[in-house]
Amino acid sequence: MTTLPDRPNTALLVIDVQNGVVADAHNRDGVIANINTLVDKARAEAVPVVWVQHSDEGLPRDSDAWRYVPELVHGDSEPVVHKNYGDSFEDTELEAVLAERGVGRVVVTGAQSDACIRATIHGAMVRGYDVTLVGDAHTTEDLTKYGAPPPDQVIAHTNLYWKYQNAPGRQGGTVDTADVAFA
Repeated sequence: MTTLPDRPNTALLVIDVQNGVVADAHNRDGVIANINTLVDKARAEAVPVVWVQHSDEGLPRDSDAWRYVPELVHGDSEPVVHKNYGDSFEDTELEAVLAERGVGRVVVTGAQSDACIRATIHGAMVRGYDVTLVGDAHTTEDLTKYGAPPPDQVIAHTNLYWKYQNAPGRQGGTVDTADVAFA
């Protein structure tokens, strides 16, 4: 269904599951376990796994906080896309990485639900991709002291509205880890 011609493949995106990003995240261990399940499944099905890694003033490149959590192991042949903005496509090589692999659909996991996840799922759809959000494989931290809803509500709301998202020739959707189909 993607509007990107000659791009029938799917890729798994693992966004910002870095020490400093998920240290205090809601259901951190459960989300990381689900991402690991998806990474294993993608590798078994020869689906590209693309790792996205954020850096900025508060998350300096090469710092311990910047590194991916130790529970997730990056494969040698799997690309890492470095970013400085919420949308993983913005001013990065993500589009080129996906085009090179014939990807027209992305399956999205990672952090944070109300920032980089939300920006990337919208950015992907605007750029012509079909976008599946894995509802139990993304998370965020508690920002209630700034007026945000509790993390479980942020995640639930993101899952709800993305479940019904679509655009001409493109489809969104939310599924749980157990229901992810890469084909």
